[in-house]
Amino acid sequence: MGGHRPRGRGVTIEDVARAAGVSRQTVSNALNAPYRLKPETLDRVTTLIEEMGYRPDQSARSLRSGTRRIIAYTTPEDDPANPNPLMGGFLESLVAAAGEVGYRILLVRPRPGQDQTQAFDEVIAARTADGFLLSDVLRDDPRVVHLAERGFPFAAFGRTDAAQPQSWVDVDTVQAMLDLIGLLVARGHRKIAFLGSATGLPWMDDRLEGFRAGVRRFGLDASPTLEIAAPDDDPAEITETARRLLRGRRPSAVVAASDWLAMGLYAAARQEGLTVGTDLAVTGFNDLPITAFMQPALTTVRLPLRRIADALVSRLLQTIDDGVTPQAGLLLPGDLIVRDSIGG
Repeated sequence: MGGHRPRGRGVTIEDVARAAGVSRQTVSNALNAPYRLKPETLDRVTTLIEEMGYRPDQSARSLRSGTRRIIAYTTPEDDPANPNPLMGGFLESLVAAAGEVGYRILLVRPRPGQDQTQAFDEVIAARTADGFLLSDVLRDDPRVVHLAERGFPFAAFGRTDAAQPQSWVDVDTVQAMLDLIGLLVARGHRKIAFLGSATGLPWMDDRLEGFRAGVRRFGLDASPTLEIAAPDDDPAEITETARRLLRGRRPSAVVAASDWLAMGLYAAARQEGLTVGTDLAVTGFNDLPITAFMQPALTTVRLPLRRIADALVSRLLQTIDDGVTPQAGLLLPGDLIVRDSIGG
């Protein structure tokens, strides 16, 4: 590694290849298609690229490949006064993951009077981007259907239907819920309830499925009275729904489908004269920043946003570069964050 050129002297791709003892194509793959390389080779080459200060000519590379080196992302609408911290973290992860392979993220949102598919068609017709990244994917999502029909590359955060391209990445929510229930059972809980969301969103349904799988696996009380759903856009309604759950055959632990719902459980517990972490164990899902500051701090599941972004970008580039669509989606484990809300 000692014979490579220093920075600032017109380092070429051949210089990097010689210093790394690899071919020119391997250096190109490190920049454009890192998924093709073994981790140790990728690490060695990318380290030398940085040390030597090699910077490829983006305009020439785009002309040769016919790509813009831009990925379009359909950012969800949000409330500027109350932004979704998960989506902010996901966007930061996407920008970082794309930047590491020489791509930029273009945010796309329909103009007034447009739907998303019309906005997609404008991007495709203008050749503004090489592919799309989607999030918040719903059942029979019209964005997925439209891009699949157009044959345009995309990757999705969230599962697509079996008949659609399987270029998706998602969190293994069912396993995460099983892990949460296993943790509560290990702490001696046998009557565990579920506070879910009435939105009907697929990822919320998956969390209910995971809860029920945990109840079956550990032989717990499967009474329907231990499952309840709240409209999660109304804090007062969440709290009142949680109070009804606690007034019945009171569980010793409640698994909430989101951190937001868990906050309503905290309020309900206080109004019912219960202490979270002592009289009642509570868990959430998502690991919002505030959960570490709740009293007591909330046990929850953290979404591995950077791993998700890396996998999405890698899968999308396989389609863009090689025309290969993955044959199966990818499930990534959530990270269990254990705090004081479940007691000692």
